[in-house]
Amino acid sequence: MAVMGVSRFERFFRAAAGLDVDKNDLRRYYEFIDAKLYDLLLIGQARAEANGRDIIEPPDLPITKGLQESIHQFRELNEEIEVEPILELLARRPPLDLVVREDTDEKLPEIAGGLSFALAQAFRIMFPERLNPQTEHWERVERIFDLLL
Repeated sequence: MAVMGVSRFERFFRAAAGLDVDKNDLRRYYEFIDAKLYDLLLIGQARAEANGRDIIEPPDLPITKGLQESIHQFRELNEEIEVEPILELLARRPPLDLVVREDTDEKLPEIAGGLSFALAQAFRIMFPERLNPQTEHWERVERIFDLLL
């Protein structure tokens, strides 16, 4: 169930922000992606319900200008994230009250890519001298994302 394999994960963070991550960071990365995508879907569910719909559509997801730009930057890196492993991660979470539209599911890999790019950039901004993020760095960056997403 790899959203991104170890070598692709290492290559991505090197290309996105000049960071040296390793397979030990992969678990933290999966947990981060899983949590943030679920958060976005929860807000999407609230928006769909507020609009009287019983299905979560792509416009329901709270994609900010910054996240949209990170999605574009992710596309430029020409990396891929598989949809099936993302759906498997999310399936472990409590079920949503509404159905997620198929085209919303199809957008999740590129949203995960944008979150990944933003995550890598956040490390560089918060810890510009650190090339290999440690546990405390992951925790701080995750707290910032928790405040914003």
